[in-house]
Amino acid sequence: MSEQPRLHSIPGGLAERAETPSPQPVHALPGDGPVRSARLPESRGERPRALRPVREPLWREVLGAQLRALRQEQGEKLVETAGRAGISPQYLSEVERGRKEPSSEMIAALAGALGTDLIGLTQLVATELRRQRMESITRPTAQAFNGPVMLAA
Repeated sequence: MSEQPRLHSIPGGLAERAETPSPQPVHALPGDGPVRSARLPESRGERPRALRPVREPLWREVLGAQLRALRQEQGEKLVETAGRAGISPQYLSEVERGRKEPSSEMIAALAGALGTDLIGLTQLVATELRRQRMESITRPTAQAFNGPVMLAA
């Protein structure tokens, strides 16, 4: 089964574009010769590299990371946890890597096998999602253009 493509219509899935002023026309000074201005990516309908969408983590990815962290904190192997949850170690591995979207029954079985309940596991995942969201909001954005924007002939 192939992995589902990311949906760009998910609210909050795209980073807010920084409000950048429109490029002002470049005027040549007398004696400078002809001036060619570099066209900004926005003027060609492209996005500047530094302002491309930020990848928002999926629930299954954060859930998998939390399950793996709980299992490793307890010093367990995949085989042990999977056996108690009633699933194969291969399936548990795929869940931990965020490749599979387990059912609510499967999540509850995994939570029980790791000594927690569905509410506790959900709170861990929600806390991590909030942390990652705040980190992406407070991370300073890179400058869109670091080089010259005007070339002289």
